Amino acid sequence: MAGAIPYEEQRRRQVEENKRKLDQLKLHHLSAALRDAAAAPKPSPVKSAKRKPRGPAPADAPTRRSGRVASLPDQPKYRFEDVYADIDKMRRGGSRAHSTRSDLIDRVYATDEARAHATDLAEQLQGKLDPGHHSFVKPMTQSHVTGGFWLGLPKEFCNKHLPKHDGWITLVDDKGTKSDSYYLARKWGLSAQWKAFAVNHELVDGDCLVFELIHQTMFKVHIIRQSSYYE
Repeated sequence: MAGAIPYEEQRRRQVEENKRKLDQLKLHHLSAALRDAAAAPKPSPVKSAKRKPRGPAPADAPTRRSGRVASLPDQPKYRFEDVYADIDKMRRGGSRAHSTRSDLIDRVYATDEARAHATDLAEQLQGKLDPGHHSFVKPMTQSHVTGGFWLGLPKEFCNKHLPKHDGWITLVDDKGTKSDSYYLARKWGLSAQWKAFAVNHELVDGDCLVFELIHQTMFKVHIIRQSSYYE
């Protein structure tokens, strides 16, 4: 027991010495500060950044455009009123060559029933024609009567019965009126002046034509109107 007393006394002194050194270093204050800093919420750097308020742009300020498109011309207008006004202006000021038949606002869109009706009548008419005359039935679509005005003919018919070179072909309507259209042999179709025939005869989508070859370079054209479905 006598030996234990000096040991405990030495241990007590050592503990007090360590505590004194810790007080001098202030480690417990530093630890507490770090603990408090970790527990406190940190403000977001994005939210803390101050944004400058934007005022209204000056009335004469130019429209902002990226550098990639700054050199390009102004963008087209797509407002319906503006587009319609341009179309109507073209329609009112156009000549016969720029007939209203080619304008989108005047297009006729045939129903499936009216289209089938006109085709049936055309095929019936074809069956009554002179068997010595070669013929074919051609239903009209928008590309035939508006816009492009190109009429493709049956390839097999062209190879068998039409000239092998380009040239003019005469079209004769039911009243005997003649008009010419330029035939492209390698493309099997009518190009130049077909538009005049389509416009003058007021052809629309869904009409059906019977082409009767009455001469090597002359067709008699029988027109069946899709509107006859409603009569």
